Amino acid sequence: MKCSVCGNLESRVIDSRQSEDGAKIRRRRECLKCGARFTTYEEIEMVPLMVVKRDKSREPFDREKLRGKIQRACVKRPVSTERIDRLISEIEAHFANQMVKEIPSSEIGRLVLQKLRDVDEVAYIRFASVYKDFKDIDSFLAELAEMQKGTN
Repeated sequence: MKCSVCGNLESRVIDSRQSEDGAKIRRRRECLKCGARFTTYEEIEMVPLMVVKRDKSREPFDREKLRGKIQRACVKRPVSTERIDRLISEIEAHFANQMVKEIPSSEIGRLVLQKLRDVDEVAYIRFASVYKDFKDIDSFLAELAEMQKGTN
């Protein structure tokens, strides 16, 4: 870290503390050349995740938009708000751990389906009907048959 007095790039950390909100770290440093003391703040850099839609347009990932779609699939189902929040957090963490800046919307939909299948089968079918764009009853029945094969 560059000394604020002499510009030297070598310093040592004397003290580190988290800020009250836990989002930053405050460090007291001492310059190894002139002995001056100064304070620095470090914070986590959040790289915004961009969603690449089917038409190749891009928009920022919106947790609330995803929540609305999942909640719509779970209407009148025994799925708690806490479980939906946990599911969304798992999806966000999955993509954050991949260290990518852009993710296709189809990839998000695929992961939601994978997770919803374990949570509630009816919610899964509801979400799949929109995500997979069922055109007729045959495609709907094919998905149900595929689901039954997976559970047997």
